[in-house]
Formats: sequence, C-alpha cells, structure tokens
Amino acid sequence: MELLEEAKTRVYRFGNKSADGNSEMKNLLGGKGANLAEMSAIGIPVPPGFTITTEVCTDYNLLGEEAVLSMIKEEVEASIVNIERLMGTKFGDKNNPLLVSVRSGARVSMPGMMDTVLNLGINDEVVLGLAIKTKNEHFAWDSYRRFIQMYGGVVLGMKPASKEDIDPFEEIMENLKEKRGIYLDTEFSIQDLKDLVYDFKDAVKKQTGHDFPINPWDQLWGAIIAVFNSWNGNRAIYYRNMHGYPEDWGTAVNVQAMVYGNMGDNSGTGVCFTRDAGTGENVFNGEYLINAQGEDVVAGVRTPQQITRLGSKRWATLAKIEEQDRFENYPSLEELMPSIYKELDAYQQKLEGHYRDMQDMEFTIQDGKLWILQTRTGKRTGAAMVKIAIDLLKENKIDEAEALLRIEPNKLDELLHPIFDPDALKTALIIAQGLPASPGAATGKIVFFADEANKFKTSILVRIETSPEDLEGMNIAKGILTARGGMTSHAAVVARGMGKCCISGAGALKINYKKRTLTVDGHEYHEGDWISLNGSTGNIIEGKVNTIEPKLTGEFAEIMKLSDKYSVMKVRTNADTPKDARVARSFGAQGIGLTRTEHMFFEVDRIKAMREMILADTVKGRKLALDELLPMQREDFEGIFEAMAGLPVTIRLLDPPLHEFVPHQLETQRSLAEDMHISLEAVKIKVAELEEFNPMLGHRGCRLGITYPEITAMQTRAIIEAALNVKAKGKIAIPEIMVPLVGTVKEFEVQEDIIRNTAHTVFKERNDSIDYLVGTMIEIPRAALLADKIAKRADFFSFGTNDLTQMTFGYSRDDASKFLPVYLEKGVLKVDPFEVLDQEGVGQLVKIGTERGRSIKPNLKVGICGEHGGEPSSVEFCYNVGMNYVSCSPYRVPIARLVSAQAVIKEKV
Repeated sequence: MELLEEAKTRVYRFGNKSADGNSEMKNLLGGKGANLAEMSAIGIPVPPGFTITTEVCTDYNLLGEEAVLSMIKEEVEASIVNIERLMGTKFGDKNNPLLVSVRSGARVSMPGMMDTVLNLGINDEVVLGLAIKTKNEHFAWDSYRRFIQMYGGVVLGMKPASKEDIDPFEEIMENLKEKRGIYLDTEFSIQDLKDLVYDFKDAVKKQTGHDFPINPWDQLWGAIIAVFNSWNGNRAIYYRNMHGYPEDWGTAVNVQAMVYGNMGDNSGTGVCFTRDAGTGENVFNGEYLINAQGEDVVAGVRTPQQITRLGSKRWATLAKIEEQDRFENYPSLEELMPSIYKELDAYQQKLEGHYRDMQDMEFTIQDGKLWILQTRTGKRTGAAMVKIAIDLLKENKIDEAEALLRIEPNKLDELLHPIFDPDALKTALIIAQGLPASPGAATGKIVFFADEANKFKTSILVRIETSPEDLEGMNIAKGILTARGGMTSHAAVVARGMGKCCISGAGALKINYKKRTLTVDGHEYHEGDWISLNGSTGNIIEGKVNTIEPKLTGEFAEIMKLSDKYSVMKVRTNADTPKDARVARSFGAQGIGLTRTEHMFFEVDRIKAMREMILADTVKGRKLALDELLPMQREDFEGIFEAMAGLPVTIRLLDPPLHEFVPHQLETQRSLAEDMHISLEAVKIKVAELEEFNPMLGHRGCRLGITYPEITAMQTRAIIEAALNVKAKGKIAIPEIMVPLVGTVKEFEVQEDIIRNTAHTVFKERNDSIDYLVGTMIEIPRAALLADKIAKRADFFSFGTNDLTQMTFGYSRDDASKFLPVYLEKGVLKVDPFEVLDQEGVGQLVKIGTERGRSIKPNLKVGICGEHGGEPSSVEFCYNVGMNYVSCSPYRVPIARLVSAQAVIKEKV
C-alpha cells in the first residue's frame, strides 16, 4: 500500500502559455502529454487540460480501479476547475457547458493502438444548453451522437455482431441514410441527429444491458479507466511486442477542453506533417475536413482535402479529378482559408525548428480560430527516415552523431526490399488508382479480413477502411489497400510506421465483405486472386509483377558512409555462395564471417558423391568419393574468394551430422544402392546406423573431422588450392579456416594439425603459398570457459551464438517453438533468445571467452557469426565486449554497420 500513501504529483496541468511539465518528461507524461505541455509553454495555442501520469497506469494495473480513482480524485477535480477557469465554462453545467476529450498517450507514439473519447460531459440537458449557447442546434446534437458512438465503443464495449458486419452505430446511421436518400454524415438534419442519439442509446441498452451514463463525472471516470485498460488491449499488446516496448511503461491519460471543428463551414479539423512522411521531402503537407471532428479525417468516411495548393493539385491528378472540379469541391486549406493556413504554416515551422525533427500535428479550427491539439515526432518510412536525417544534417539542424542516432536500425530493412521491375510495369494492367499512402512494392493474394491475412503465403489486405483491430493482419500482409481514407488515415499512418506498402482512398473499389469480392469497373476479383500495389504511385495492378533487387544509393549510401566514419567494429556477412557474397559486398560487407561448407553438398550433382563417401566402408572408399567432391568444393571457394577479393573469408569445416545427407525415402535408397553396386539392405543398415537420439549433440562438427580426418584434409586442400588459384589470377584471397564445435583443447589441436599439414603439402606441390588463419567457433559453453587454453593454438575465435544459446539454455532450436511462445506470453522470457542475444547468460559466456582468449593473445581476432550478428541490441553488445567484427546475413549488413557506429556514439555520450 506504499503507492497509496506516497506523496507525489499524479496530475500535471497545461494551458494559457504555461505548463507543469515539458518535452523531457515523456516517460512520466507520455509523448502526447509532454508535447502538449511543451507547446503550451512556448506559446502555441493549445486547449487547456491536464495529464494523468503513466505511473498511475502502473498503479492501476497493480492496485485496481477503486484504489487508483481515490488517489487521483482530488487532483483531477482541481484540474477540471482549472480548465473551467481558463475556458470560462463549467463541467456538467447545462447553460455554459465544458466538454472535454480523453486521450491515451504512451511515451512512444502508438497511432490508433489505444483509445480516445471526444465531447465527454454532454447529456440530455447539456446538449440543449450547448445548442442555445452556440446558436447551432445541429452542431450540438451532432456532438452528442458522436460522443455516444465513441463512448459506446471505447468504454462500453459495443462491437459488431461478426467480422462481416459493421459497427452497430454505423449500421444505424447507414440505415437512416438509405431511408433519407443521403450519403454524408453532414447531410443529417437536426431531427435525424436527435433520432440517432436515442437509437444509439437503445442499442447500448440492448447490447450491454445498462443505460447510457448521463452524469458527466461518471463519464469521465469511465473514460479514464478505459484508457488505462486500452494499454493492455489486444492491439496495444501486439503493437508493443512488435516494437519491443516493455509492458510496464503504461500510458498517460490526457484530458483537454474540447474545441469544435464541427460548428459549421467556418470550422474544421486536420492532420499535417512538416515533411513528407513517405518520401522525406521537405514539403509541408496534410489533410483537413470542413465541419468535422478529428476522427473523421483518419476514419476516411469523407474524402479529406489537402492542406496546400500544390498538394491538392497532385492529389487531384492521382484521383483523376479535373482542376475546376477540384477547386470547386476540394479546395486546399491554403485556398479556402488563407489566413488560417498562414498561421498553421508558421506553427509547423516553429515546431519543427523547436524539436529539430519532422512533426506530425493535429489541429482544429473552431469558428475561425486555430487550435493545435497535438504534435509528435512523425512516423515515417525507412526511406523518409534516412532522407530527413541527412537533410537536417545538411541544414545544420543536427550534427553527424545525432543524424546517425536518428536512424532506427530495423527500419533500414525497408530500403532493402525488392522493388518492381520497370520493364514489367510497362506491360502491367492498372485496374484502379489510389493515394500513395506508403511507398513500396507489394504482390499478393487478396484477403478481406485481418484475421485471415496468414491464409496465403503472401497476401494483400483489402479493406473499406482499417481500424486498430486490424493491426496484426496489417503486419502479416505484404501490402494494404483501402477504398476509403487519405494520406493521414489509420491505414496510411500505421503502414508507414511498419514500412508496409499501402494505397488508400481508392474510391473506385467496391468491396463486399459478405461475398468476399472486390469489384472495379464491373470486373470482379475474389479472395485469393493476385494483385500488386505500387505504393509510390498509387497504382493498383492486376496479377503479379516481377521485382528486382534494390541498390544502396542516394541518402542511404550517405548514411552508410557516415556510419563507417564512426564505426570501430567491422561488419562481415554469412554467405555460402558467390552471389550472396557479391550482394553483401554491395551492401558494404568487410569480409565473410561464416561460409557453411555443408550447404554446397546438397546440390543434385554433389549429394550423390557425398552419400557415396558416407556409405563407404573403408578409408580408400571415402577418399575416392572425396576426390569427386574436391573440384566441386574448390570451384565454390574460388567463386567466393573472387567475390570477396582482398577481404577475409572465414570457412567453417563440415558441421552437421551425416544422417542429414543420406536418403530416407525408399526409392532414393534403392537408386543409391544401384549406383554404388551394393544391396538395398546395406544402404538401409548404414542409414539406420547413422540415426542418433540427439544429433545436434552427436556425431558432428570437429567430431566428424577427428573420426574421418580425410574429410578435413579434403576441405582444407579445396580451400588452399582455391586461394592459390585466385592468387594466380592476380587477386588476393584471405582464407580463415574454422573448426566447429570444439569443446576440448585436444579436439582443436588434432584438427589444426591436419589443416596445417595439408596446407603445407599443397604449398610444396604448388611451389607457392598464401597467408591463412586457423581458428575455432566457440559454441559450446566449455569452450568459452577454456578459451585461454584454446587461444594458445587458435588464431581467431568466432562465437556461434545459435548453438551457444541452445546449449546454455538447454533449449532445442528445432523444438523450442512448442513452448517459447507461451514463455513470451507469460513473461517467463522477455524476448526469444534465438532472435535477441541473452546478454545476462549467453552474453556472459561470450564476454568470458573473449577476455580469457585475449589474456593469452591480446590481439586475438574475435567475432560473432550467429543469427544475432544482425540484431541491433546484440550488435551493440558485441561492440561493448570488444569484438573485431560481427557477421550477419547479406541483407542485415547495412543495419549492423549503422549499429556499429551508433554504439561508438552512445559510448561517448
């Protein structure tokens, strides 16, 4: 009960150019609350309000509703009085009412993931007073029906009967529109709105069994608790897990005086960005609606209009609207309200200058007065992220170190995805046009429901409009297509945050959820049909479109060059083929940290010789088969050495258990028996002999090379001869031969002797030599503990953290999927240790191994070649341990290069 007794501020106020908090208090006030306080303090017109801290949300999860409401009651009531004083209104008063909004606000932006309620405080009496005060009965009743609709969904849990059905409130409105022969919400008459209010209330009573709450204080407490609950709602949990945000952060609650964008043609609401969130261009842009409230813009029920004249013309071109029609029916804010636009433009410049980053702003125009409701660091695509960082650097708004820290490592992955082949686009059939809400290229099969996005291997989620409940499906789908909404709709903002291709506002699409069909110009497409989305142009294309690999150019190349300037630790790649090696080198790989030789044996023309070697009963028989494999191995190594000429290449000797190479199908066994001129029974017996109870801990790695030294000798000969052949062509090959799965010093010594003797023999035969290293993969805990002894002979260590994690935890990589999801769900583990390096356990073995190895050889080369080599937090750990390099898959190389630089910068801060 200490939390209840502790004297601390739980509610922070803002408004009238003053605030209790500031932008540095995001952990306590959430991003939204901190920015509201900051904006108020620097003179931006912000409706007054208060923020209930994230700590209260944590208290709520520990102590429950009753305890938390009692602890914040006095502060909240006093803060409402403060808003009343600043606004000259009174909460719950029927003659001069104060209405408020209640919004969530986590410390990081989570667009659409948690809940918002507008117009709170209205009831049957207040609506009448609001109508008289504003002399606008239509506005008052419109605000009332909006409140019931939002409160009913957010707080009272009103939901559609099934996924094929629409929201119960929307259904009531659609039925009324059909009856009245109208299309837009703004066309409802005053009587229509009154009827909707009472029909909405009846729907609430029918579904929940309770009357809609009419006491404003009951409404407020209910909304505050609903926001706290939304932190642990399914979509918020999924979003947190997707981005790795801790569950104990909690959310703040922001309560603000309402300002109204739905008071008539001199009012409106909108969302704007100080730069293009899709491309990063330094262009002010956004969308607005006249006579609307904020949710209307992102919901996409009405077609939003553009903020700027140029943006409006571009939008009209994409939407195929004639200029005169555009000007008359969809004028930009710059054209319609030039003075308001000028004021908004000044604020966006001031806010970007203040925060030194691209801002995402929400605003409301109430009867000709502009209010700024929110600013936050804008979500952006990977391409925009890189361009904005470089542009801000060139504009001298941030320095090089900050530019690098502004790059979110995993978002670089978006720039490495394939793009549509320009030649394929020339013959592509464009079936419709939408707004290019989030760039990229996506091809997949149509699905209409988010919970079915994984029905096909690659899917495109097609919706009339998306909602926060669609988050998981949006994440699974390759692309998102909506019939409604603009560039600031829920689909657009969330897709950009995910780096997902998205086209919104494709009005030509007719979507029927019940029939699961998409109709365009009379042509019907069904679930499972292929379509392609060009998120850079807004083109919706029939069928599949071929893609090509991306290239590291422009601002992306500049960021990589800047990263290399600050990096100390190098980045290599894991590559088994010359193609992979070339790709990795094009992305800046500084060598190969792992070449898995076993992958070379699985090709059709090689597996036969490999099987003959395994099934041979004598050394002579094995050598004959290995002689067949030698030129194949040599050729592979030559290709890799040439692709990585002048850079080190670490080659791991044969590692997997032999049973992986032998045939287990009867027909394949029979065919092998005939080729080898032995009986089928002999093949079956040998296959059975190779079976192991626990093959990953069995006859594999250096144990194979010790049992069958001729395998190690053949592979060494192939490596050394390949290096000499490349040298003869005038190129430099730098082989590093790695012995896998060493657990004792003697294991390494036995293998090292074979390697060095074989290399010496080849040098004598060829009358030539090259420099090479012999090292080991540290992947057994015992090897990490004996690293000082192993280092007496080894030239280098490479930590194989895949197996090291498996053996340290005692988790089978192949079977962990049966229980790891449950462990993550129940909090037994915070992250999957096979994806993110376990720094407390496995990491300590890595640290011990590095320190003990270097206690014998101070200049011992140390790297990592497990999957963790491209995971940002693991790369940073490797730098802090003092590794020479990390090695990762080719497409993770740029990410590792960036993190390597960021680690240096963070160390100096």
